[in-house]
Amino acid sequence: MLNDEHVELRKSVEEFAREVVAPVIGDYYERCEFPYDIVRRMGAMGLFGLPVPEEYGGMGGDYFALCLALEELARVDSSVAITLEAAVSLGEMPILRFGTNAQKQRWLPKMAAGEILGAFGLTEPGGGSDVPGGMRTTAVLDGGEWVINGSKAFITNSGTDITGVVAVAAITGRREDGRPEISTILVPSGTPGFTVSKKYSKVGWSASDTRELSFADCRVPEENLLGERGRGYAQFLQTLDEGRVAIAALSVGLAQGCVDESLRYVRERRAFGQEIGRYQAMQFKIADMEARVHTARLAYYHAAERMLAGLAFKKEAAIAKLVSSNAAMDNARDATQIFGGYGFMNEFPVGRFYRDAKILEIGEGTSEVQRMLIARELGLPA
Repeated sequence: MLNDEHVELRKSVEEFAREVVAPVIGDYYERCEFPYDIVRRMGAMGLFGLPVPEEYGGMGGDYFALCLALEELARVDSSVAITLEAAVSLGEMPILRFGTNAQKQRWLPKMAAGEILGAFGLTEPGGGSDVPGGMRTTAVLDGGEWVINGSKAFITNSGTDITGVVAVAAITGRREDGRPEISTILVPSGTPGFTVSKKYSKVGWSASDTRELSFADCRVPEENLLGERGRGYAQFLQTLDEGRVAIAALSVGLAQGCVDESLRYVRERRAFGQEIGRYQAMQFKIADMEARVHTARLAYYHAAERMLAGLAFKKEAAIAKLVSSNAAMDNARDATQIFGGYGFMNEFPVGRFYRDAKILEIGEGTSEVQRMLIARELGLPA
């Protein structure tokens, strides 16, 4: 059951998505252009500060509020939704959870206002899910500074004109058993030795910013260490658990958008003398789509409820992410089929939904990784 504040937030974001995002996002998508004006207006609404305490310039809400906002945005467009998700879940939350008071005071107020965006540098070109084994980026202390060398891949919000800082995971030493010691270091944009590559040419999320990053003797002050040295891997695991609930909400939004668009279309499109919504084949397909959305929404609500209650939620987050991303992909495929040739056109939302859906089964932990996490939480051997 949503409280009054959640109901009001959901309504306001739904109106924003319908009235502000929907009329223009197709053009941004076609041009592969980052929607700065939309992001600025999201900042003015306070969306980037939803789970940030008021003392740091935020709205003082909870993480579930962010999830509701993501769902409503993704009903219209996922590029805008992932920009918000990555900025808050991956950019702000690590600083809020693990940062010093000085780090919070420096970064969070501007982040919460949407004036700058943060990013999360974990994935590397030679290793996606293979963390920490596949990590090659290193950071060495030298004269009171961290010297960072390495590269990161597929990093969202890392190269916009308003990107402010990237939290970078790096090997900072070796433990007694030989395993890598991983720490997290904040690297401000524009730091010498920190290079941002050109935007990727992507299948979907075309109006969001995703790039490769490289570090060549990049120096930042020692106090830019985020949290405890050697705790970076644990920090990122917690961040990813929370992020999976957010991605599940985004996936539910896309899946719901497919239902919304399909219902509208089958009431307008006529074939063989009547509305196609009168045909049982269409009705059954949309009924299945709605069932997927309903089930996936319950899954992410449950995971968010446990998270906010301080209960273990790793398994529930993995289930929510797995079920919701599958629902998004299945609904996008069915909606495209319902629209026929029009579903293959980028000018129609379902065409964009179809392109955007696949990454939801990959980003922030593939579906295979989610199944692995669920199995481990059930006590099966690693």
